[in-house]
Amino acid sequence: MKKDEIVKYWLDLSDVDFKAMNSLFENAHYVWALFVGHLVIEKMLKAYYVKVVDSNVPKIHHLLQIAERSELELSDLQKDFLLEVTAFNIKTRYPDYKQRFYKKATKDFAEQYLYKIKEFRKWLSKKIQG
Repeated sequence: MKKDEIVKYWLDLSDVDFKAMNSLFENAHYVWALFVGHLVIEKMLKAYYVKVVDSNVPKIHHLLQIAERSELELSDLQKDFLLEVTAFNIKTRYPDYKQRFYKKATKDFAEQYLYKIKEFRKWLSKKIQG
């Protein structure tokens, strides 16, 4: 596969997850919507990584580390955001975190983060296409 095809591959996967994230939220599965939101951003970052670094993406799920490896310039707020969203990946996987996260992940909480995920996705999409 050519580099642009690999970028498209990651973006297409992110688009599928984006639709799933929205569906999960609409059906009140807030924890899982946030988990899939992490995947949306992860796949977008991997598309960016392919575009600017190499076709062999890092096999990690830590969003800030992927961004740093691709030398993506981020504000401190964006760095904090990526750390917070990375935590959704962990908090939905492990039972000891999961129960606390279910209490925290209300509709309002999820709605706020999904908005931020959507905004970051738009911003990163412009970087990828630019």
